[in-house]
Amino acid sequence: MLEQETIKTFITVVECNSFSKASKILFKTPATITYRIKALEQQLGIQLFKRTTRSITLTLAGEHLYLNCCNWLRWIENMPEELKEIQNGIERQINITINNLLFSPEAVADLLAYLKKQFPFTQFNIKRQVYMGVWDSLLNGDSHFAIGATGWESLDSMFNIYPIGEVSWVFVAEQNHPLAKMTGRLNNETLRNFDAINVEDTSIKMSKRVGWLLPGQREIIVPNLQTKLVCHLKGVSAGFLPKRLCQPYLDSNQLVTCDVVNARLPSQLSIAWRKSNMGKVINELVTLFTNNHPIAEAFYTNIDIKR
Repeated sequence: MLEQETIKTFITVVECNSFSKASKILFKTPATITYRIKALEQQLGIQLFKRTTRSITLTLAGEHLYLNCCNWLRWIENMPEELKEIQNGIERQINITINNLLFSPEAVADLLAYLKKQFPFTQFNIKRQVYMGVWDSLLNGDSHFAIGATGWESLDSMFNIYPIGEVSWVFVAEQNHPLAKMTGRLNNETLRNFDAINVEDTSIKMSKRVGWLLPGQREIIVPNLQTKLVCHLKGVSAGFLPKRLCQPYLDSNQLVTCDVVNARLPSQLSIAWRKSNMGKVINELVTLFTNNHPIAEAFYTNIDIKR
Protein backbone atom coordinates (compact mmCIF):
# COMPACT_ATOMS: atom_id res chain seq x y z
CA MET A 1 0.00 0.00 0.00
CA LEU A 2 1.31 3.46 -0.90
CA GLU A 3 1.97 5.77 2.01
CA GLN A 4 0.71 9.35 1.92
CA GLU A 5 4.20 10.76 2.44
CA THR A 6 5.53 8.72 -0.49
CA ILE A 7 2.70 9.94 -2.71
CA LYS A 8 3.40 13.57 -1.76
CA THR A 9 7.06 13.08 -2.58
CA PHE A 10 6.27 11.54 -5.97
CA ILE A 11 3.84 14.34 -6.89
CA THR A 12 6.31 17.03 -5.85
CA VAL A 13 9.12 15.50 -7.93
CA VAL A 14 6.83 15.36 -10.97
CA GLU A 15 5.66 18.95 -10.58
CA CYS A 16 9.18 20.26 -9.95
CA ASN A 17 10.64 18.03 -12.66
CA SER A 18 13.64 17.73 -10.40
CA PHE A 19 14.74 15.68 -7.40
CA SER A 20 16.83 18.53 -5.97
CA LYS A 21 14.05 21.13 -6.28
CA ALA A 22 11.59 18.72 -4.68
CA SER A 23 13.98 18.18 -1.78
CA LYS A 24 14.05 21.93 -1.06
CA ILE A 25 10.25 22.19 -1.11
CA LEU A 26 9.85 19.16 1.16
CA PHE A 27 12.80 20.14 3.38
CA LYS A 28 14.48 16.80 2.75
CA THR A 29 17.91 15.91 1.41
CA PRO A 30 18.17 14.99 -2.30
CA ALA A 31 19.34 11.54 -1.20
CA THR A 32 16.14 11.03 0.81
CA ILE A 33 13.98 12.02 -2.17
CA THR A 34 15.92 9.74 -4.52
CA TYR A 35 15.62 6.87 -2.07
CA ARG A 36 11.85 7.29 -1.72
CA ILE A 37 11.30 7.30 -5.48
CA LYS A 38 13.53 4.23 -5.99
CA ALA A 39 11.72 2.45 -3.16
CA LEU A 40 8.38 3.32 -4.76
CA GLU A 41 9.51 1.93 -8.11
CA GLN A 42 10.74 -1.26 -6.43
CA GLN A 43 7.48 -1.63 -4.52
CA LEU A 44 5.45 -1.31 -7.73
CA GLY A 45 7.91 -3.21 -9.89
CA ILE A 46 7.60 -0.45 -12.52
CA GLN A 47 9.90 2.31 -13.74
CA LEU A 48 8.18 5.67 -13.17
CA PHE A 49 10.84 8.04 -14.54
CA LYS A 50 13.18 8.09 -17.50
CA ARG A 51 16.41 9.54 -16.16
CA THR A 52 19.28 11.30 -17.93
CA THR A 53 22.16 13.25 -16.45
CA ARG A 54 20.23 16.49 -16.97
CA SER A 55 16.52 15.70 -16.73
CA ILE A 56 13.79 13.31 -15.69
CA THR A 57 10.55 12.55 -17.55
CA LEU A 58 7.62 10.39 -16.62
CA THR A 59 7.05 7.03 -18.26
CA LEU A 60 3.50 6.21 -19.39
CA ALA A 61 3.02 4.26 -16.18
CA GLY A 62 4.36 7.23 -14.24
CA GLU A 63 1.87 9.58 -15.92
CA HIS A 64 -0.99 7.26 -15.01
CA LEU A 65 0.17 7.03 -11.39
CA TYR A 66 0.61 10.79 -11.17
CA LEU A 67 -2.96 11.53 -12.27
CA ASN A 68 -4.42 9.01 -9.85
CA CYS A 69 -2.18 10.12 -6.98
CA CYS A 70 -3.30 13.73 -7.43
CA ASN A 71 -6.94 12.69 -7.25
CA TRP A 72 -6.29 10.41 -4.27
CA LEU A 73 -4.35 13.03 -2.33
CA ARG A 74 -7.01 15.67 -2.99
CA TRP A 75 -9.65 13.21 -1.82
CA ILE A 76 -7.74 12.42 1.39
CA GLU A 77 -7.18 16.10 2.19
CA ASN A 78 -10.82 17.06 1.57
CA MET A 79 -12.38 14.00 3.19
CA PRO A 80 -12.94 15.47 6.70
CA GLU A 81 -14.90 18.43 5.31
CA GLU A 82 -16.79 16.24 2.85
CA LEU A 83 -17.86 13.88 5.65
CA LYS A 84 -19.10 16.83 7.69
CA GLU A 85 -21.20 18.02 4.73
CA ILE A 86 -22.71 14.57 4.22
CA GLN A 87 -23.56 14.41 7.93
CA ASN A 88 -25.21 17.83 7.63
CA GLY A 89 -27.47 16.69 4.78
CA ILE A 90 -25.53 18.17 1.86
CA GLU A 91 -25.65 16.03 -1.27
CA ARG A 92 -22.40 14.72 -2.73
CA GLN A 93 -23.60 15.17 -6.33
CA ILE A 94 -26.40 17.09 -7.99
CA ASN A 95 -27.38 16.67 -11.64
CA ILE A 96 -29.33 19.59 -13.10
CA THR A 97 -31.21 19.48 -16.39
CA ILE A 98 -32.05 22.73 -18.21
CA ASN A 99 -34.60 23.10 -20.98
CA ASN A 100 -33.12 24.33 -24.27
CA LEU A 101 -35.66 27.19 -24.21
CA LEU A 102 -34.18 28.55 -20.98
CA PHE A 103 -30.53 27.62 -21.40
CA SER A 104 -28.09 30.50 -21.00
CA PRO A 105 -24.32 30.05 -20.52
CA GLU A 106 -24.20 33.20 -18.38
CA ALA A 107 -27.10 32.07 -16.19
CA VAL A 108 -25.54 28.62 -15.79
CA ALA A 109 -22.18 30.12 -14.81
CA ASP A 110 -23.82 32.44 -12.25
CA LEU A 111 -25.81 29.56 -10.76
CA LEU A 112 -22.73 27.33 -10.47
CA ALA A 113 -20.67 30.13 -8.92
CA TYR A 114 -23.40 30.66 -6.32
CA LEU A 115 -23.82 26.95 -5.56
CA LYS A 116 -20.08 26.21 -5.35
CA LYS A 117 -19.68 29.03 -2.85
CA GLN A 118 -22.44 27.54 -0.71
CA PHE A 119 -21.53 23.89 -1.25
CA PRO A 120 -17.83 23.64 -2.25
CA PHE A 121 -17.55 19.86 -2.06
CA THR A 122 -20.70 18.99 -4.02
CA GLN A 123 -20.16 17.87 -7.61
CA PHE A 124 -22.51 19.61 -10.05
CA ASN A 125 -23.36 18.28 -13.50
CA ILE A 126 -25.36 20.40 -15.97
CA LYS A 127 -27.15 18.95 -18.99
CA ARG A 128 -29.16 20.65 -21.73
CA GLN A 129 -32.29 18.88 -22.96
CA VAL A 130 -35.06 19.59 -25.47
CA TYR A 131 -38.82 19.14 -24.94
CA MET A 132 -39.56 15.75 -23.35
CA GLY A 133 -35.84 15.16 -22.87
CA VAL A 134 -36.18 17.19 -19.67
CA TRP A 135 -38.75 14.83 -18.16
CA ASP A 136 -36.93 11.81 -19.56
CA SER A 137 -33.79 12.82 -17.67
CA LEU A 138 -35.84 13.05 -14.47
CA LEU A 139 -37.92 9.88 -14.85
CA ASN A 140 -35.45 7.61 -16.61
CA GLY A 141 -32.09 9.30 -16.09
CA ASP A 142 -30.12 10.56 -13.13
CA SER A 143 -31.29 14.17 -12.98
CA HIS A 144 -32.22 15.53 -9.54
CA PHE A 145 -33.52 18.97 -10.53
CA ALA A 146 -34.95 20.37 -13.75
CA ILE A 147 -35.24 23.97 -14.89
CA GLY A 148 -37.96 24.17 -17.55
CA ALA A 149 -39.84 20.88 -17.24
CA THR A 150 -42.74 21.03 -19.71
CA GLY A 151 -46.22 21.50 -18.27
CA TRP A 152 -47.60 22.70 -14.97
CA GLU A 153 -48.51 19.26 -13.67
CA SER A 154 -46.07 16.56 -12.62
CA LEU A 155 -45.85 13.49 -14.84
CA ASP A 156 -45.03 11.33 -11.83
CA SER A 157 -46.05 11.42 -8.15
CA MET A 158 -42.38 11.04 -7.19
CA PHE A 159 -41.67 14.61 -8.29
CA ASN A 160 -42.63 18.03 -7.00
CA ILE A 161 -43.34 20.72 -9.56
CA TYR A 162 -43.53 24.51 -9.40
CA PRO A 163 -44.75 26.55 -12.42
CA ILE A 164 -42.43 29.38 -13.44
CA GLY A 165 -44.17 30.75 -16.54
CA GLU A 166 -44.92 30.51 -20.24
CA VAL A 167 -42.97 31.03 -23.43
CA SER A 168 -45.07 32.66 -26.17
CA TRP A 169 -44.35 31.89 -29.83
CA VAL A 170 -44.58 33.98 -32.99
CA PHE A 171 -44.25 32.87 -36.61
CA VAL A 172 -41.46 34.90 -38.19
CA ALA A 173 -39.63 35.23 -41.48
CA GLU A 174 -36.63 37.21 -42.64
CA GLN A 175 -37.80 40.49 -44.21
CA ASN A 176 -36.92 39.37 -47.76
CA HIS A 177 -38.26 35.84 -47.42
CA PRO A 178 -41.16 35.00 -49.81
CA LEU A 179 -43.53 34.43 -46.89
CA ALA A 180 -42.78 37.92 -45.55
CA LYS A 181 -44.07 39.41 -48.81
CA MET A 182 -47.42 37.62 -48.66
CA THR A 183 -50.52 39.29 -47.24
CA GLY A 184 -53.38 37.83 -45.27
CA ARG A 185 -53.41 34.69 -43.16
CA LEU A 186 -51.07 31.99 -44.42
CA ASN A 187 -52.66 28.54 -44.74
CA ASN A 188 -50.95 25.19 -44.34
CA GLU A 189 -50.77 24.56 -48.10
CA THR A 190 -48.66 27.67 -48.50
CA LEU A 191 -46.46 26.97 -45.47
CA ARG A 192 -45.85 23.38 -46.53
CA ASN A 193 -43.76 24.61 -49.48
CA PHE A 194 -41.05 25.83 -47.09
CA ASP A 195 -38.83 23.80 -44.76
CA ALA A 196 -39.55 23.59 -41.04
CA ILE A 197 -36.52 24.26 -38.83
CA ASN A 198 -36.63 22.31 -35.57
CA VAL A 199 -34.47 21.40 -32.61
CA GLU A 200 -34.89 17.66 -32.10
CA ASP A 201 -36.44 16.35 -28.90
CA THR A 202 -33.65 14.74 -26.85
CA SER A 203 -35.89 12.20 -25.10
CA ILE A 204 -34.63 8.63 -25.30
CA LYS A 205 -37.30 6.53 -23.59
CA MET A 206 -40.31 8.84 -23.75
CA SER A 207 -42.23 9.80 -26.88
CA LYS A 208 -40.56 12.64 -28.74
CA ARG A 209 -42.37 15.88 -29.55
CA VAL A 210 -41.94 17.97 -32.68
CA GLY A 211 -41.94 21.74 -32.37
CA TRP A 212 -43.78 22.42 -35.64
CA LEU A 213 -44.04 20.23 -38.72
CA LEU A 214 -46.89 19.96 -41.21
CA PRO A 215 -47.71 16.64 -42.93
CA GLY A 216 -45.50 16.31 -46.00
CA GLN A 217 -43.31 19.26 -45.04
CA ARG A 218 -39.52 18.98 -45.29
CA GLU A 219 -37.63 19.39 -42.02
CA ILE A 220 -34.23 20.77 -41.09
CA ILE A 221 -32.83 19.65 -37.72
CA VAL A 222 -30.49 22.05 -35.90
CA PRO A 223 -28.67 21.49 -32.58
CA ASN A 224 -30.08 24.35 -30.50
CA LEU A 225 -32.37 27.37 -30.34
CA GLN A 226 -29.60 29.85 -31.15
CA THR A 227 -28.83 28.05 -34.43
CA LYS A 228 -32.54 28.02 -35.29
CA LEU A 229 -32.70 31.78 -34.73
CA VAL A 230 -29.70 32.42 -36.98
CA CYS A 231 -31.23 30.22 -39.70
CA HIS A 232 -34.35 32.39 -39.65
CA LEU A 233 -32.25 35.57 -39.71
CA LYS A 234 -30.36 34.22 -42.75
CA GLY A 235 -33.62 33.47 -44.56
CA VAL A 236 -33.09 29.69 -44.60
CA SER A 237 -36.78 29.31 -43.85
CA ALA A 238 -39.57 30.68 -41.65
CA GLY A 239 -41.12 29.30 -38.50
CA PHE A 240 -41.97 29.75 -34.86
CA LEU A 241 -39.58 31.35 -32.37
CA PRO A 242 -40.02 32.46 -28.74
CA LYS A 243 -41.44 35.97 -28.85
CA ARG A 244 -38.92 37.47 -26.43
CA LEU A 245 -36.00 35.85 -28.24
CA CYS A 246 -36.81 37.42 -31.57
CA GLN A 247 -38.34 40.72 -30.35
CA PRO A 248 -35.11 42.74 -30.93
CA TYR A 249 -35.03 41.51 -34.54
CA LEU A 250 -38.69 42.35 -35.01
CA ASP A 251 -38.03 45.84 -33.68
CA SER A 252 -35.17 46.29 -36.17
CA ASN A 253 -37.27 44.79 -39.02
CA GLN A 254 -34.75 42.01 -39.64
CA LEU A 255 -37.63 39.65 -38.96
CA VAL A 256 -41.32 40.16 -39.56
CA THR A 257 -44.28 38.31 -38.09
CA CYS A 258 -46.61 36.30 -40.29
CA ASP A 259 -50.25 35.54 -39.55
CA VAL A 260 -50.74 31.77 -39.81
CA VAL A 261 -53.85 29.62 -39.59
CA ASN A 262 -52.68 27.48 -36.67
CA ALA A 263 -50.81 29.53 -34.09
CA ARG A 264 -48.52 27.72 -31.67
CA LEU A 265 -49.76 27.63 -28.09
CA PRO A 266 -47.54 29.00 -25.30
CA SER A 267 -45.17 26.50 -23.69
CA GLN A 268 -45.85 26.07 -19.98
CA LEU A 269 -42.65 25.52 -18.01
CA SER A 270 -41.86 24.55 -14.42
CA ILE A 271 -39.07 23.53 -12.13
CA ALA A 272 -39.26 19.90 -10.99
CA TRP A 273 -37.40 17.88 -8.39
CA ARG A 274 -37.53 14.53 -6.65
CA LYS A 275 -39.58 14.39 -3.45
CA SER A 276 -37.41 11.77 -1.77
CA ASN A 277 -33.99 12.37 -0.21
CA MET A 278 -34.16 16.14 -0.50
CA GLY A 279 -30.95 17.59 0.86
CA LYS A 280 -29.76 21.12 1.44
CA VAL A 281 -28.64 21.71 -2.14
CA ILE A 282 -32.05 20.85 -3.62
CA ASN A 283 -33.74 22.92 -0.94
CA GLU A 284 -31.51 25.86 -1.86
CA LEU A 285 -32.34 25.46 -5.56
CA VAL A 286 -36.06 25.34 -4.86
CA THR A 287 -35.79 28.45 -2.67
CA LEU A 288 -33.93 30.36 -5.39
CA PHE A 289 -36.67 29.72 -7.95
CA THR A 290 -39.75 29.98 -5.74
CA ASN A 291 -38.49 33.31 -4.34
CA ASN A 292 -37.57 34.65 -7.81
CA HIS A 293 -33.96 35.24 -6.82
CA PRO A 294 -31.93 37.09 -9.51
CA ILE A 295 -29.87 33.91 -9.98
CA ALA A 296 -33.07 32.10 -10.98
CA GLU A 297 -34.57 34.95 -12.99
CA ALA A 298 -31.50 34.94 -15.24
CA PHE A 299 -32.99 31.80 -16.82
CA TYR A 300 -36.29 33.55 -17.59
CA THR A 301 -35.10 35.51 -20.64
CA ASN A 302 -37.58 33.80 -22.96
CA ILE A 303 -40.44 33.65 -20.46
CA ASP A 304 -42.91 36.46 -21.11
CA ILE A 305 -45.74 35.31 -18.86
CA LYS A 306 -44.56 34.54 -15.31
CA ARG A 307 -46.56 32.56 -12.79
